[in-house]
Amino acid sequence: MKRSEALKPLSHEHHHALFVAKVICDQEGEGDSRDRFLEFWRSESEEHFRAEEEILLPGSGLPGPDQDEEVARMLSDHLEIRRGAARLTADEASPAEIVELAERLRAHVRFEERELFPRIERELAPKALERLAGQLEPFDC
Repeated sequence: MKRSEALKPLSHEHHHALFVAKVICDQEGEGDSRDRFLEFWRSESEEHFRAEEEILLPGSGLPGPDQDEEVARMLSDHLEIRRGAARLTADEASPAEIVELAERLRAHVRFEERELFPRIERELAPKALERLAGQLEPFDC
């Protein structure tokens, strides 16, 4: 599916998230899995989540999480992934938990790419998508 210019930077980062998740799952949470996830989290994902929460959702025109299951799922996923990253930072996660975190990240990305982003692109007017692109630009997605 062709992604709108506004959401391409976020989608690009999603591709990297899928790669990181695959490597961690292939390593079964061992080796450099913990460090790999934390590097990705600190260098990309933390800021990516902020951009989605502070720019994308407010600019999308979608209802709030109390009225929209997809918005609620996105925010819930973000919360759980943040909690997992905090456990990794504190060195409190087992290899199995690291794999579970990677799988959650993969499922989250697929949800956004297959369901949430296409919905935003369908429902948002072209001018609004343009404005969104401009607002997302400073986040360096």
